[in-house]
Amino acid sequence: MAAPIKFGIGQSVVRKEDDALIRGKGRYTDDHAPQASMHALVLRSPHAHAKFTINATRARSLPGVGAILTAEDVKDLGGLPCLFNLEVNPFTGPPYAILARDVVRHVGDAVAFVVADTVDQARDAIEAIEVNWTPLPATIGVANAVKKGAPQVWPEHPGNVLFDVPIGDKKATEAAFAKAHAVAEISIVNPRAVINFMETRAAVCEYDARRDHLTLTVGSQGSHRLRDILCQNVLKIPVEKMRVICPDVGGGFGTKLFPYREYALIAVAARRLRRSVKWTADRSDHFMGDAQGRDNVTTARMALAEDGKFLGMDVDLMGDMGAYLSTFGPYIPHGGAGMLPGLYDIQAFHCRVRTVFTHTVPVDAYRGAGRPEAAYVVERLVDAAARKLGMTPDAIRRKNFISPRAMPYKTATGKVYDSGDFTAHMKRAMEIANWKEFPKRAKAAKKQGLVRGIGLGTYVEVCGTMGEETANVALDPDGGVTILIGTQSSGQGHQTAYAQIVAEQFGLSPDRVRTLQGDTDKIATGLGTGGSASIPTGGVSVERATRTLGANLREIAAEALETSAGDLEISGGIVRIAGTDRSITFADLARRPGVDPSKLKASATFTSADGTFPNGTHLAEVEIDPATGIIRIINYVIVDDFGVTLNPLLLAGQVHGGAMQGIGQALMEHAVYDPKSGQLVTGTLMDYALPRATDGPSFVFETHNVPCKTNPLGVKGAGEAGAIGSCPAVVNAIIDGLWREYKIDHIDMPATPERVWIAIREHQRRHSL
Repeated sequence: MAAPIKFGIGQSVVRKEDDALIRGKGRYTDDHAPQASMHALVLRSPHAHAKFTINATRARSLPGVGAILTAEDVKDLGGLPCLFNLEVNPFTGPPYAILARDVVRHVGDAVAFVVADTVDQARDAIEAIEVNWTPLPATIGVANAVKKGAPQVWPEHPGNVLFDVPIGDKKATEAAFAKAHAVAEISIVNPRAVINFMETRAAVCEYDARRDHLTLTVGSQGSHRLRDILCQNVLKIPVEKMRVICPDVGGGFGTKLFPYREYALIAVAARRLRRSVKWTADRSDHFMGDAQGRDNVTTARMALAEDGKFLGMDVDLMGDMGAYLSTFGPYIPHGGAGMLPGLYDIQAFHCRVRTVFTHTVPVDAYRGAGRPEAAYVVERLVDAAARKLGMTPDAIRRKNFISPRAMPYKTATGKVYDSGDFTAHMKRAMEIANWKEFPKRAKAAKKQGLVRGIGLGTYVEVCGTMGEETANVALDPDGGVTILIGTQSSGQGHQTAYAQIVAEQFGLSPDRVRTLQGDTDKIATGLGTGGSASIPTGGVSVERATRTLGANLREIAAEALETSAGDLEISGGIVRIAGTDRSITFADLARRPGVDPSKLKASATFTSADGTFPNGTHLAEVEIDPATGIIRIINYVIVDDFGVTLNPLLLAGQVHGGAMQGIGQALMEHAVYDPKSGQLVTGTLMDYALPRATDGPSFVFETHNVPCKTNPLGVKGAGEAGAIGSCPAVVNAIIDGLWREYKIDHIDMPATPERVWIAIREHQRRHSL
């Protein structure tokens, strides 16, 4: 077997991006400051639902004010589009205007855009705008929104329902329940989350009057999609009239993939003023203006045979859309429902999916985008089924996992799993966690007045389905390699990962491979980054383009060395006749007279219609203090199947980060709106809890990889996985402890100390009567 390439696939190469970032040499959008830029702010609604009139006459006359845009000023613009529709039963969504006219529909709804010479002058103008508000009743929460007589968000969508559609086979599912020995049922809430990436959104727009051309610098997850939507759908200008540049991006998690109102408004302002305009969100803008995540209410039932076999699954799912339809909003609950069967052989499945409007910030894709919600439902339900039948959580899973022999396996929702050994990764996680000895640890904890719980969260997700991605790979004059690709890193380490794919074939060290992303003028096409698609899709394109470039270089070198291409090998940026000292460097090939320039570059495109299916087991052990409700994670084990590991170091970082986001949601994160006024109660980081390092465990992480059979690299995608398995593992562990000690079988996320304390006190009160 050949020795692994030092910097190639499978090696823990340290991120090449980090040196500049930790030295403060990163270049984020807010660092881009063209001379004489004007500054913009957004006037947002303080009401969840209200009629209003607006008068900006006095504000426009204030010193330094260049422009104040209201709905009347941008009435010719198109609205923000929703890019999802049902193939069967297509729907018509309400308009998502660039500025609200006459009526606002959530706290933070944008009503005016102010541009001034300085931020302080813009703030003065914001305060001088006269708005007369007439508050209206608000609808908060899907359970309230579908009630008879609830205030309507959009009159053309009665009952506040966008669509109400079935997935699966209702008749077969009803038959399965009719013959069931027992039925397990849960009703759960997956609470709304505010994303809180480190770098808030920002944008700078420069206008070239001579060319009538806009350059938009923006921290986004995809420059091409953003440009196309803004130009074609909103501004109604040719895409050639706008260049979008994405510099360093400080976190995205799905939420920076979408177009937002400010990007269109800043373009309009720059064009009208013929000046550069800059807008940077503060944290309040983020809480009130950026798409939020999750927010489902679900009832799920499992039909059970006497031996624990799953006969059928029936689900009623309501997804909160907020007041408007964000880019992929309706897809999240509908697409996520397709993953509800999880890792289990469930032959009969039915789900009712309702998407519901409320007077809140729009909801869209957040790390996992429907798959964490699905995994949470099925894993909570499986534990409930185990309690119903008196089985252990691992035994009922073993009984119902899809067998490796059944692969490829088509689920009842039409997903085709190509590979995996689900029992194996669960077994390994249990071994690492010393599952068998847990009763002894629980007994010892009880002597200390504490309650121990242990829980499993297994998962499978579909990813890598964004579409086709093209990579262009070119030999540089200095003998290095440049990759041009339309993905966009927001912290994942693309510069390092793509360099390793090149290193696998060329043996080049990462510092000799440059990756260019996020510039629509330099890169012809691109999907951006989302759905864990960059390596499963973009990585394959890079690998294939590199392979083609390698063949070209062998052809050039064969002529230079007067030999056949088949006798040549490439290593360390040198093409050598195998077994000899005769060679030529990449730099010499690049400068060789008479070489066809087209031979010094190569392109490849890849798409995966079926996607890939990473899967794994999260196992959490928690300790609960009944006196305070405080939960401490004692042990946390993750064993994942990612097909092939490209870089173990990058992978561990992705998994740890995702797991911490899930732990945050399980224990503390919750976007709360007042049910009557619709006010965002948790509108700052003083009110909205985020996990810190001390809230998390010391993770034990391993892989039990089974190469993907539908991906040329064998990879399955890993960016979202940590956020998918963590919530059910933590909550199942909490309920395990509460059930054993108090027979409490339900608690919703976030399982805050207050909620846990109240649940225990309620149990004690009932049993003291």
